[in-house]
Amino acid sequence: MQRIGVFVCHCGTNIAATVDVKAVAEALSHEPGVVVSQDYQYMCSESGQELVKNAIKEHGLTGVVICSCSPRMHENTFRKAAASAGLNPYLVEIANIREQCSWIHKNIASATDKAVILGKAAVAKVHLNAPLTAGESPVVKRALVIGGGIAGIQTALDIAEAGFDVDIVEKEPTIGGKMAQIDKTFPTLDCAACILTPKMVEASQNERITIHSFSEVSDVKGFVGNFTVTIKKKARYVDETKCTGCGLCTEKCPMKKVPNEFNMGLDNRTAVYIPFAQAVPKVATIDPNYCMMLKNGKCGVCSKVCSVGAIDYKQTDRFIEQKYGAIVVATGFNPIKLDKYDEFAYSCCPDVVTSLELERLMNAAGPNGGTLLRPSDKTHPHTIVFVQCVGSRCDDEKGKPYCSKICCMYTAKHAMLIREKYPDTEVYVFYIDVRTPGKNFDEFYRRAVEQYNVHYIKGMVGKVTPKADGKIDVQASDLLSNEQLHINADMVVLAAAIEPDKTARPLATMLTTQMDTNDFFTEAHPKLRPVESATAGIFLSGACQGPKDIPETVAQASAAAAKAIGLLCKNSITCNPCVAHSDELMCNGCSACEKVCPYGAITYQDKEFRMPDRSTAIRRVASVNPAVCQGCGACTVACPSGAMDLNGFSNSQIMAEVDAICK
Repeated sequence: MQRIGVFVCHCGTNIAATVDVKAVAEALSHEPGVVVSQDYQYMCSESGQELVKNAIKEHGLTGVVICSCSPRMHENTFRKAAASAGLNPYLVEIANIREQCSWIHKNIASATDKAVILGKAAVAKVHLNAPLTAGESPVVKRALVIGGGIAGIQTALDIAEAGFDVDIVEKEPTIGGKMAQIDKTFPTLDCAACILTPKMVEASQNERITIHSFSEVSDVKGFVGNFTVTIKKKARYVDETKCTGCGLCTEKCPMKKVPNEFNMGLDNRTAVYIPFAQAVPKVATIDPNYCMMLKNGKCGVCSKVCSVGAIDYKQTDRFIEQKYGAIVVATGFNPIKLDKYDEFAYSCCPDVVTSLELERLMNAAGPNGGTLLRPSDKTHPHTIVFVQCVGSRCDDEKGKPYCSKICCMYTAKHAMLIREKYPDTEVYVFYIDVRTPGKNFDEFYRRAVEQYNVHYIKGMVGKVTPKADGKIDVQASDLLSNEQLHINADMVVLAAAIEPDKTARPLATMLTTQMDTNDFFTEAHPKLRPVESATAGIFLSGACQGPKDIPETVAQASAAAAKAIGLLCKNSITCNPCVAHSDELMCNGCSACEKVCPYGAITYQDKEFRMPDRSTAIRRVASVNPAVCQGCGACTVACPSGAMDLNGFSNSQIMAEVDAICK
């Protein structure tokens, strides 16, 4: 006979303000099998847990229902409490009467009725719950960091410093990411390369870090503690083990008019190239789209001048497979494309540039050697207009609804640097709002206004029009003075919104983790688990989760590393016992469940069965690997014969909940 205890939480006023918790406890006390039903102010508190433990012992409870917040918050808390009192932890059921009830209802009567219904469904499920035992799975003592920007580098360094091997997979020929393209950093205005380069060198020299540059993750299988990852190493047509990075091949290459991606297409490079002087690894890469030898078999100059014989025109893509215990995603960001913003003349006027292009124009290693010149005629600009929020905070289909967070600060940085180096240049900044959250950030912005006399104008730029004399007419509105302005500018700089890297979406599919509508990775909990994804063993680092500046990125990178280290320190982890299983007598071997399983946990095998006439027959049946299965339930839905079921969430349990709700 079932003896069930029901405990209803007030959660302060989170639940009690909308739900009559005493009425809920009273209503559920009359459910079949319920021997104790009571409410308490904070069930998750130590005294609340003691209440559950004492009730289990005094009343000999065989099941517990907690009516409180989401099981994502405190399911483990109550399971541990039940286990310490001698009850199997999987005989505890959570009825979510906060997120699914009190937070979405205003009427107390309707919210209370719904809370009672949710409680009844949980009681009905507990009647059919069975004790489950969690197994253990070993942890591979190696981590994978996907992305080699400052976030990925910092994460890898922290993990390696803790004594674990770590691999960095970077899709570009060198690590460094966007920070390698930046000239100065706010709010200290120190050299970005001076900060980043030592980190890059440290990562390359660390014996526990392996850098797979010019590579991509092509497949991920497995589960927390035991991921199997296939890495595609793209053909460089240069042997990394032989290349010394001398640069002779890049000097002699006759194909010299290839757009330079590192300098945002503002100058050219050769078909064989090293992205920048401090590249790590400093190894040449041949671009097959422009190399004459690879395209038509003519040339071969780079091979002839290479004294170490590193050039290999026959090189092909290679695939390597490695096991990891933890994976950290650090895929970074990119500025959005501005081809839809014709009102700013970006596609037709070379003197209208993005902020990242301005970084390269001002950089000593950039196309102009650090001198700010107009791209069109290489003359010094005397009037520069900055346009904020281009593509950010937009309700239309062209842009992004969110604030890109870093634009206000880097525009203030650009304005200060220009005014300091070129005092004869007038700088105008058109903004919606100035947002400067961060240590010394607002003071930095105030310096731009008060010390450097940058003209900040609250208003929108309506149209940018190139003129015949080479000038640019910027038509804008000043909302504070209620005036229409026409500024005769030499250059216009657009603070383009940032978005996740294009590799993020397919990568999330491989990792079976969640993303928001803007393709940023979603954290498991925005407050309590900000660097973990909802998929166990997958951690988030840097701007792959949302817009971040460098200090915040580095802080989160170390936080993600700490979480990964916490996992790698364990020899084994407790497995989830709520896994699928197959009724072999009902299975017809159709493979429907195998096709939908995202973890590859289902295989098929031929088994011998005894027939009613005592003869034997060989049948193909599904077999579930409980160590790999993550209990997602996709197979139970896909199975046409009903042979697949899920421990802890069986079809009979789900239907019992439905019946309780529909009564």
